[in-house]
Amino acid sequence: MAPRASWRGVLKVADIVCPVALHAAASTAERIAFHILNRKTGHRVHRQFVDAQTEKPVAAEDQVKGYQTPQGELVLVEPEEIAAAIPESDKTLDVEAFVACDAVDTLYLDRPYYLTPAAPDDAEAYGLLREEMQARKVAALARTVLFRRMRTLLIRPQGEGFIADTLNFDHEVGSPDEAFADIPKPTIAKEMLDLARHIIDTKMGAFDPAAFDDRYEAALADLVKAKLEGRKITPPKPRAPTGPSDLLEALRRSAGAGTPPPRSGKAGTGARSSSAPRRKAG
Repeated sequence: MAPRASWRGVLKVADIVCPVALHAAASTAERIAFHILNRKTGHRVHRQFVDAQTEKPVAAEDQVKGYQTPQGELVLVEPEEIAAAIPESDKTLDVEAFVACDAVDTLYLDRPYYLTPAAPDDAEAYGLLREEMQARKVAALARTVLFRRMRTLLIRPQGEGFIADTLNFDHEVGSPDEAFADIPKPTIAKEMLDLARHIIDTKMGAFDPAAFDDRYEAALADLVKAKLEGRKITPPKPRAPTGPSDLLEALRRSAGAGTPPPRSGKAGTGARSSSAPRRKAG
């Protein structure tokens, strides 16, 4: 069963209209959440807005949003002014264009949703679009007002349905050229490239999200359980810090205790080096 819909509207392609629903594809609801308590009484505490100058509490009806200009001037903005400035939602996911599924850089992907028919009776137009988009290997770019903001969504067919990702705006994504501008461009020796290729080949695998556990969350769960049971937890020993090493020697050790990598044929069949034992999970 799909999770509860967080948005309902229509998907519109030219004159084709299909009622749809968006369901959050990822959630942090299962993460451990802590309350802030008074250490002396054990009671929960609550936050309170305080005037920065008078240090007196400010009642909810006296709180207002404000924008600070680069010159330090504060501009007060009333709730009704914000509401009037926000574009009204017509609950329409209006498809503006179709693009190749891999045409959008993953840097722009923001948050994933499942896009489903709003009701079983709406499945015909939905299925028609999904099958044709799957056959053409294309995704749709659509715009709508979502949670009070105009958003662009990338809608991709997957299995029997669609995945809809909200996209970051161009001004929100930093330039990779600027981020990488100061990285030196060293000349890499052929032996190093061969060794690196061999290491990658021997570690090739498939992505299995179930294989990656949240060790921080697991450690918090163990801590809470131990405190409930009156036990003490022995923290794991920190790893010894590693300093810089000779890159060529490190590559040789990683490739298998100095054994040169194969230079012809199929390099790497998934065999694990004897110098790199399997690390236990957890």
